[in-house]
Amino acid sequence: MKTLIFNGSPRLQGDTMSLVNKVIAGIEGEYKLINAYQCEISPCVDCRYCWENDGCALKDEMQEVYSYIQECDNILIASPVYFSELTGKLLDVGSRLQTYFCARFFRKAEPIAKSKRGAVILVGGGDGRMDKPYETAYTLLRHMNCYDIHPLVFSHNTNTRPAAEDRKAVDGVIQIITFFNMSSR
Repeated sequence: MKTLIFNGSPRLQGDTMSLVNKVIAGIEGEYKLINAYQCEISPCVDCRYCWENDGCALKDEMQEVYSYIQECDNILIASPVYFSELTGKLLDVGSRLQTYFCARFFRKAEPIAKSKRGAVILVGGGDGRMDKPYETAYTLLRHMNCYDIHPLVFSHNTNTRPAAEDRKAVDGVIQIITFFNMSSR
């Protein structure tokens, strides 16, 4: 079993990663972690290469991600919530999924044959509204051929309580682990 994890947090020791690390510790098989703030992935530049061609004209670390998307069984998107949205760097990485949209809608091709399970973990302190960032993450998962998507897991109020101490969020992470590990059976 293979799991692809997109981490939208700039803080590798922060609340989002505390929950991601719990997922990593519990899932079976191998995983690939994409840290949006540390990777060398440029945002989409709307060059329209993918309107007529497979893949992307930009050659960077995203090429490895595209390969892993083809192979993996599970995809997790984890992010802090900034101004009621996923982080900007994660959105930059997500914009490169445009090639899949263009394959389906312009070239009438199915870019990813294998369906996947998906999940979203959101962490934040603000107003507690998780609907907009979840909708964005859900859309990204669908573009990567995830149609079996676990209900949202989130930790709110991380300004006063660390996510790793949020019982509801930790229980949700355990449920994601179980959900993902079902892929290997």
